[in-house]
Amino acid sequence: MSAATVLVVGAGVTGLLTAVRCALAGHRVTVLDGGPIPNPRSSSYDQHRVLRTLSPDDPDATRRMTTAHRRWRDTETLLGARLLRPVGVVTAWPRERLRALAASAAGAGVRVRTVEPQALPHLEFPPDSAGVLEADAGVLLAERALEAAARWLGGHPAVTLRPYGAVAEVDAESGKVRLSGGERLGADLVLVAAGPWTRDLVEQPPVVLNRQTMLYLHPPPDTARWWERAPAAGGLGPDGRGWAVPPGDGTLLKISSDAVRRGVDATADADAEDQASWAGLLASAAPLTGLHRYTVAAVKACHYTADAQTGGPRLTRVGPAVWARAACGGSGFASAPLVADHIVEVLEDFREGAV
Repeated sequence: MSAATVLVVGAGVTGLLTAVRCALAGHRVTVLDGGPIPNPRSSSYDQHRVLRTLSPDDPDATRRMTTAHRRWRDTETLLGARLLRPVGVVTAWPRERLRALAASAAGAGVRVRTVEPQALPHLEFPPDSAGVLEADAGVLLAERALEAAARWLGGHPAVTLRPYGAVAEVDAESGKVRLSGGERLGADLVLVAAGPWTRDLVEQPPVVLNRQTMLYLHPPPDTARWWERAPAAGGLGPDGRGWAVPPGDGTLLKISSDAVRRGVDATADADAEDQASWAGLLASAAPLTGLHRYTVAAVKACHYTADAQTGGPRLTRVGPAVWARAACGGSGFASAPLVADHIVEVLEDFREGAV
């Protein structure tokens, strides 16, 4: 059967991984982005992201993320680049939940163990909590993954990369895409995965645009060796909403918190926004002990869209041949391989005449 043609709008992690999977499946792929590929201004361009699998209250989600994690390991091998740091992920939980969490993990086949706060002295645990360490989880080197995927795609004969190809309009019914210069393109399947800008191109179920401030830090010299072996960690800080992503392989220590997440109307005013006040709020809810000893290397505001009802990512069919992805922060990055798998399944149905 003949190969399908695929048009990917957006060269973030979802777009690039989907393009890789489609090319491997024998399809012809064109990737469009309004900037370079990969694009440093994309919402998924970051030093690192956390990859974990356990969702204690949702066994189906645990199974999905276990599959996604396995896909990331396969992708690492395919792209020939070291993308994963298997340092583990600790999440803080109230002590009364620890027994149930251990049982849930055992039932899902996820290796965990309890970690007392004193074993991780540089992390700020909420009162009366302990850590659950997911041993097989860790950190994804996000920038490196995007660059490796773009490099692989650039060398594949069935793939066309079109940087600086800003898309002005997507016709969900016809599957036609109009570029800002007037050129029109069509394909058997179109995936719009343009991060916060997806909502400007296609109609989706209601989504919310969020902005979040992150701090990148240099640890104090006397803690440097400890941080080299530290796990990623979440559920931290006095309010249990903070995350810390450890440094390593050329990355900085990063901290973030839901406490500084806010809904916004557009991405355009981020450069004019006073990040100092948000950085101060993040510091007050910091997931680290002795934050005053750390040196701030950078402050960054990032954007992501999330389903208005669930707060998570969503893949939606918005037309006969058009799909849209509302990405969601770290979870959107972690689940990107599942989007790629689904698009390839749709294309197989196309080949068989089912769509």
